[in-house]
Amino acid sequence: MAGVLRADRVWVETFTGLRVAQFAGLLKVVRERGGDGTLRGRPWSLPLAERVLLVAVYYRTNLTMRQLGPLFGVSSSTVCRVIQRLGPLLALEPMTRPADGPDRLWIVDGTLVPVRDRSVGASSRSYRFSANVQVVVDADTRLVVAASRPLPGTTADAHAWRRSGLAPHCEGVTVLGDGAYLNTGLIVPHRKRPGRPLLKGEEEDNAEHRKVRARVEHVIGRMKNYKILRDCRQRGNGLHHAVQAVARMHNLALAA
Repeated sequence: MAGVLRADRVWVETFTGLRVAQFAGLLKVVRERGGDGTLRGRPWSLPLAERVLLVAVYYRTNLTMRQLGPLFGVSSSTVCRVIQRLGPLLALEPMTRPADGPDRLWIVDGTLVPVRDRSVGASSRSYRFSANVQVVVDADTRLVVAASRPLPGTTADAHAWRRSGLAPHCEGVTVLGDGAYLNTGLIVPHRKRPGRPLLKGEEEDNAEHRKVRARVEHVIGRMKNYKILRDCRQRGNGLHHAVQAVARMHNLALAA
């Protein structure tokens, strides 16, 4: 099976969600970040391309390390070391603020990711344990601008946004959020108040707001095609590295 993965581009595309040219872009990023170095002088049993492929397959399929080992012809402990070494090197670099910032539109939304690590997640209504991740998306390109570090799943979106550190990065750009981001400085829908129905113009504004804001939900849905974001077994910074890597792979698949 490992030989098939090396030889047939169909397997690369099937297991990673990236075309071969897009995967080459991912490989280039990892190489430039020093991923080709040896581990304490000990040579890797797989070439760099195979190791990057292993990490991408892990994030895409969420197979266990015992399952990935035979697929690549290595031990489960080697799989673990490869993921720990290369996972952080796949991370997305937050987009710089565009020159036409006031005319650009970014959208933010939070998503819950089921986790096993109780030091990262918290019990929430949707899942037994989950983490809240804030995702900022460019409304025109659907590219992920930035993603926050995970917070416990019980954290409200407005509070998670304030703690995410993403607000300074979005200064000078119009950012949309849903009603959960009230009093955060983001553009949110008009609120209904007791005894005061929405005016016709406000209803139209809210309809347009929902239509545009749905784009971030579509992006998050595509990101969750990488099954690591449906049930993350990683500990510590593992979920953060997974989110950043998935965001980069999503951007590569969309932009190329």
